[in-house]
Amino acid sequence: MKRSTLILAFIGMIMLQSCSVNENRNATDNDTISEVWEYTNVNFQPNNYSVLLTYPHPIYTSDMVLVYRLSGIDQGQDVWKLQPETFFFDDGTLDFEYNFDFTRYDVNLFMNGFDLQSVSNQYRLNQIFRVVVVPGYFGKNNILKNKDYKTVVKALNIDESKIKKIN
Repeated sequence: MKRSTLILAFIGMIMLQSCSVNENRNATDNDTISEVWEYTNVNFQPNNYSVLLTYPHPIYTSDMVLVYRLSGIDQGQDVWKLQPETFFFDDGTLDFEYNFDFTRYDVNLFMNGFDLQSVSNQYRLNQIFRVVVVPGYFGKNNILKNKDYKTVVKALNIDESKIKKIN
């Protein structure tokens, strides 16, 4: 009797359990969205020569961040330099560098160097940076070996006309 009850209970569990697939083909794929935010008027002040750039919303913990600085214009095209970026004196010693670290909520940009107050305002004031959010999926596939800005934007299928500018 115990055995037949156990068998009936087992069969009942199997029959009452159902399989369903909730596949919404119109849903947004939130874990592989790439974004670019442009931060203008970034100033490195003598207090600590660092700037905290807050994202419009948190990113995923698996996301990576690349930071680019607008270093000039060549034949009408913006020239974006990947950070960290180091500047040297003519004798080859370190003058200063831009560097960064990031969290899910922000990027901390900072300058390192020996005499930062002597760095020209051209490099400290009114800088423009772009923060590129790279979903972890792309890092797994090694799609971003080349970190040239235009190559990265193309690989991530980013529409540059939709870049959010943050002042």
